[in-house]
Formats: sequence, structure tokens, C-alpha cells
Amino acid sequence: MMKMMTRVHLFVTIGIVGLAAGVVRSSGPVDLTGWDPKAAASYLDTRAAFWATWPNAQRDHGTFCISCHTTLPYAMARPVLRQALGETAPGGAERRILDNLLTRARGYRDMEPFYPDQTRGIPKTSESRAIESVMNALVLVTRDSESGHLSADSQTALSVMWSLQMRTGPQNGAWTWLNFGYEPWESPNSAYFGASMAALAIGTAPDGYASNAGIQDNVKNLRGYFTREFDKQSELNRLMALWASGRLSGMITPEQTSALIARTFAMQMPDGGWSTAAIGHYTRQDGSAIDTNSDGYATALATLALQSGGVPASDPHVARGLDWLRHHQSPTGQWVASSPNKDRDPATEPAKFMSDAATALAVLSLTHPKG
Repeated sequence: MMKMMTRVHLFVTIGIVGLAAGVVRSSGPVDLTGWDPKAAASYLDTRAAFWATWPNAQRDHGTFCISCHTTLPYAMARPVLRQALGETAPGGAERRILDNLLTRARGYRDMEPFYPDQTRGIPKTSESRAIESVMNALVLVTRDSESGHLSADSQTALSVMWSLQMRTGPQNGAWTWLNFGYEPWESPNSAYFGASMAALAIGTAPDGYASNAGIQDNVKNLRGYFTREFDKQSELNRLMALWASGRLSGMITPEQTSALIARTFAMQMPDGGWSTAAIGHYTRQDGSAIDTNSDGYATALATLALQSGGVPASDPHVARGLDWLRHHQSPTGQWVASSPNKDRDPATEPAKFMSDAATALAVLSLTHPKG
């Protein structure tokens, strides 16, 4: 693992949004000791650039789809790394992701869905429209959080997102989500993940957006979905809710929060990390043996969610998890995680998707304000 030889602190502002009170901003030191943010940025930039040109990702009007595993977490983590590295503006890969997303968001009425019903079967059009609306909103408000003001593009994206919120059925309050049978982002269990992304978007949006009177019924329905469906979720999905609740309060109850934190502590591995196979309760579709050791994705998500949920970095469980991350960054910059769905050839691009997400979440966890 690459280690920084000097201790660097970065003060960043993270918005923590209360449903009634609006935006409350707090800041604290971010410790960059013991891991290499430059290497992480290089890995993430390379993967974002790959995705933009990968034939499987290409869509109409010269655009490409935004992925839950590579480009969405990239768009959330790269601005933090930009601050840490003292970069004055987004680089080429980051600009391309944002420009592509803006093209699709501004022309959403004319854009084909990521996966049309006509070629992929019903209900892929509605699933595609919903997932894209949530991702558009989250990426755009993440960009706006740097300036502190909500842009017209973000307001439109949020409005489109709300228009696709479910109003009936088991997903009432959430969004229908892509289901290709792939965990943890495109499966029958992924609507809870999608709702967490939407909650992060609402809670991240500047200008006190979460307190906007016009969205309170929508937020109430979203909160109802989170609390109603919480007990049916895997620990992985519950950790997504805990992460989101740090941005938008009231997503889960205090009792649910306390119980989840206790369970997460209990599931920590002896080496200080967490296992995706364990917190997601996964078995592979091809019958191959799944990796049950600590991995980058589960450890990054657990430590990020715990910190977002109010557990300090000084807590022994969180501290050991962060230490695991510092000691398991690869020389090439990424944190490694393997597919919970099948035994993939490491040389193939899909084999890297879990590591893409793991690396972005590790960056967000390691740079979470410590005070």
C-alpha cells in the first residue's frame, strides 16, 4: 500500500440536513494520513474515462449511461479528492461525466431510456427513467454543493425525480429500479439502494432545499418507505439508509438506527474490515465460492454509514475499519472488492465494477469530517 509520509489535514464542509430545520453545516478536519489520494484519483479518473468510451455504455445522441458502480460514485467522490489535492477545476474525465449528464438531463424528453421496453422487455423503460432521474439529481446537486446554490438544472432534475416517485404498491414513496438480477445495485432488492441515493440528493441540495414546502409530502412518503421496509432489508441496504440519514434526517427511526449500529459492530471481521458477502447475505448465481473475507466495498460503506449516522471516527469499531482501509489500498490506487454475483475473470471490465464503487466510497469515508 502507498502511504503518505506527511500528515495533511483538509477542512471541508458537509451539509447535514434536518427535515424541519433546513441546512445545518458543520466542518471538521479530514485526515489524509496513511493512504494515497493522488493514486485514488488516478484510478477513478481512468475508470471514468473508460466508461465514457466503453461500447456497452453508449446511448443515443452521442451520450453514455451513468452507472451505479462506476460513474455515479465517481461523481460523488471526485470533488472531494479535487479539494484534497488542491486542484482548482475538474479534470477532463470529471468534466466529461458532467457534460454527458447535463446533455441527457436537459434533453430528457428526447432521450431514449437506458434500456427500452422494446428491446429489453417491460418494465425496463420505467425502471430506466426512474434510475436516471435519481442519478441526474444526485450528481447535479453534488456539483451545486460546491457553490452553495441550487442551479436551474438541478431544480429541473429534482422535479423530474419527484414526478417519477411511486405513489402506490410496495415501493410507494420510492422509485422503481433497474432489475437485471445483479446485486447490489440492479436486483429485486435495489429499490432501497435507489431511495437512499434520492435521499442523499435531497439532503445534499443547497439553499435549504430539503425544507422546501412544496416537497414535504414527497419527503414524508419517502420517509415512510424507509421505515416501513427497513426490517426487510439486508444489512448492506440498511447501511445505505444510515448513510442517507446523515444528510436527510428522519429516514429511519432512532430505534432502527441504534439496532443497526449494534449489528454492524457485531459483523465486523477480526481484521477490522467488513465482508460484502456477509452484510448482503449473497450467494453467487454460478454456484462459485464467494469471497467471505473483508473487502473494500463493505468496509468503506460500513465506516461511511457509521460516521454519517453519528458514530465518531474515534470509536474503536470505526477506527479499526478506517485503519483497514488505510492498509488495503492497492499500489494502483483502488480498494478491491469482488462480484457477489459470479466468479468474474479479473482481466475483464465488469470484474472491476465492485472495486470502482469500493474506491469511491473509501474516499468518502476516509475524508469524512472527523469533528
